[in-house]
Amino acid sequence: MTKHATLLLVATALSGCGTVGHLKAIGKAPKMSPAEEIASPAIEPSIGLQGAAYRTGSAYPPVAPPPPSASLFRTGSGAFFRDQRAGRVGDILTVRINIADKAAVDNTTSRSRGGTEKAGVAALLGVQAPLAKLLPGSVDPAKLIDTGSTSQSNGAGNTSRSETINMTIAATVVGVMPNGNLMIRGKQEVRVNFELRELVVSGLVRPEDIARDNSIRHSQIAEARISYGGRGQLTDAQQARWGQQIYDALFPF
Repeated sequence: MTKHATLLLVATALSGCGTVGHLKAIGKAPKMSPAEEIASPAIEPSIGLQGAAYRTGSAYPPVAPPPPSASLFRTGSGAFFRDQRAGRVGDILTVRINIADKAAVDNTTSRSRGGTEKAGVAALLGVQAPLAKLLPGSVDPAKLIDTGSTSQSNGAGNTSRSETINMTIAATVVGVMPNGNLMIRGKQEVRVNFELRELVVSGLVRPEDIARDNSIRHSQIAEARISYGGRGQLTDAQQARWGQQIYDALFPF
């Protein structure tokens, strides 16, 4: 019974720490994530139906009417018939990530404080004689209280960091907000040998910020979530063993 309990305890510990998963992955490259379902409109309205909807006032999916102009081109249009920039669910745009952040913080704090208190009663209301019997040594009523205190503290802190990421990724429009802003999401995975690199981008963009080449900078994405990392043999080698991580989390000194 004790042997079975020990085996069960060891199996539980190995599975909880992910050791079994690592053992199964020996000699195998990390698996890529399955492609997510891309949102796209169910029906693509034709030019004729759009015109009929405007003439009859039907409840067809709203599309911006053409501007009252005799020109064949519309303002901001990148093509003969329509703007080629992303603006609908399912459209694709290019996200240019150029992060070159540097930050340095240096703080120094110094505090010093001192105090002295002295008090005495010459006659001590006639009780100096009984007090001399209670307190050791000779009692001087003129120097009953004589205290002094000094405190000093110094603190210094320095933080410095530097990050550089230069990448380009294609993202898909997954939603259009009532005010016209676009919700985008993009994911890119590249596997080289036994290491998988993953780049994920999501956020909100304004159609006006999309350039004529259908690209947008990462600094123009609101609520941006940019994740760049990986998994594989190199990533595992750079991490401390699970026993060391548990020790660092529990050891109080």
